[in-house]
Amino acid sequence: MTAPPPHHRRRHRRPAALAAVAALLLPAATACGGVGLADTSDTFTTMGYGMGDALATVRVEKARKTLGTMKLEVNEGAFDEQQFLSAVAAGDPPDAVRMDRTLIGGYAARGAIMPLTECLRDQDVDLEQYRDGAVDEATLDGTVYGLPDSYDNRLLLINGKVVEEAGHRAADIDTSDWQALRALAEDLDRTRGGKLTRIGFDPKIPEFFPLWVRANGGSLLSADGRTAKLDDPRTVEALRFTVGLIDAQGGWGGMKALRDSFDQFGAGNQLVRGQVGAYPMEDWYVSVLAETSPDVDLRTKPFTDRRGEPVNYVSGYSWVVPKGSPHPEEACEFITEMTAPDTWFAAARAKAAEIRKDGSPYIGDFTGNKVADRRIHEEIWKPTGNAAFDEAARQLYAAQDNAFSVPANAAGTEFRKAWQSAVNSVLSGDAGPREALEQAQQRAQAALDRGNTERE
Repeated sequence: MTAPPPHHRRRHRRPAALAAVAALLLPAATACGGVGLADTSDTFTTMGYGMGDALATVRVEKARKTLGTMKLEVNEGAFDEQQFLSAVAAGDPPDAVRMDRTLIGGYAARGAIMPLTECLRDQDVDLEQYRDGAVDEATLDGTVYGLPDSYDNRLLLINGKVVEEAGHRAADIDTSDWQALRALAEDLDRTRGGKLTRIGFDPKIPEFFPLWVRANGGSLLSADGRTAKLDDPRTVEALRFTVGLIDAQGGWGGMKALRDSFDQFGAGNQLVRGQVGAYPMEDWYVSVLAETSPDVDLRTKPFTDRRGEPVNYVSGYSWVVPKGSPHPEEACEFITEMTAPDTWFAAARAKAAEIRKDGSPYIGDFTGNKVADRRIHEEIWKPTGNAAFDEAARQLYAAQDNAFSVPANAAGTEFRKAWQSAVNSVLSGDAGPREALEQAQQRAQAALDRGNTERE
């Protein structure tokens, strides 16, 4: 999944005021990337959380109060799987960790993270406040292991200028009609000197392959997370179509090379430069565009399945408590406060004020907490007069009602690697769709069986 560093949705500014607040909040030395593991009883450490904007800083400020006089050490940087597992194995883990929810099932099966059953009971947490997909991704065999810390939606981004100059309308971008979509992609793409200079329609695989499988009426995994479905005919058909869509635009090599050249976070990004016609993308990128190129001719639509129904593939991060956490009770209070509606609301209000100072549109925040999302939408978000981004915000809030996620499973990383490797092998021409997915099915199911056996 193409994504910003953890929690850095607002990534281009770090005002001096916020940095000063962060310094006050973090009396212990803050590491960058590594895990400063707690070596004294009065230090509380985290892993996988970044302090890049008001949304992050204000939340930490509020959660800090649950720790009393204990020092807080926030180890900024992306979650490091090897470092985390090594720390758990050594009996010296951080207190609380923010990680990709796709990893949670595997860690739960291996006993690396703690069930939150007692935590939820002691803190009187109502799970109904969280979005189902976010809870399901962090729930293995009926036991919850993580509290949602983000909720990444997908929708279609359309370059209105490119589409209209080619004689089409944004309404013509229709993911329910695969044959027409391929024809449109070929009409929109451009080459110069044998080199691809514009992608007509980018299916965003391998990252978004689960979205295409769902659109075709399939799923990568059974609802209980125990049975892989990678060799299902609907999965095979989805891979054949998406790879064929890329092949029709010159092939994977050319598309990847063009993708890699994008100035994705700059004012000369791929939409501004006309390097792409349309593609599905996560919600955070709409905020990036609002800041870097608010005048771009952006159009947005829901991604739809082959029946024409909206479908939204969601993912994100959650807070977990590692096995052997030095302060499990404090960790429970900390992650509960970090994901509480009032905390999200206060942080979103501060972030919105920061964004609006320079006239940029505030798109909203999508938290995984339904109560927080509703308050943010109703009390903080407001139309800006920028029709493109106001419509994008409306589309994103609506998309959350049509969401699905890949179920938690005991294989964790191994399951994800199995299907991603299959997609990559077809893209590189090393195998056909059916062959690649049949081999991936064997690897994935073996990993699932192994993980479930170890758990039982």
